[in-house]
Amino acid sequence: MIVAVATGGFVFAGLCALVRVLVGPSLADRVAALDVVLVSAMGAIAVDAARRDDPSALIVLVVMAVVGFTATVAAARYIMSEEKS
Repeated sequence: MIVAVATGGFVFAGLCALVRVLVGPSLADRVAALDVVLVSAMGAIAVDAARRDDPSALIVLVVMAVVGFTATVAAARYIMSEEKS
């Protein structure tokens, strides 16, 4: 029961953020919304891994976190460079 509620919450948050990615007025809004989508997907994967008692998904979560962080930093640097010029 709690797994279904948690997964549903992550899916709902991801869908709301996906709408923000498509409608977002600025690039910064879209980058922040993509972070929310990524974290929601990571949360859903973590809940599924806990339900199945399978630690192999943790490697996927670490890779997703590193890629998401790197992409956010790169996008922030790009936005800052665009504002200066």
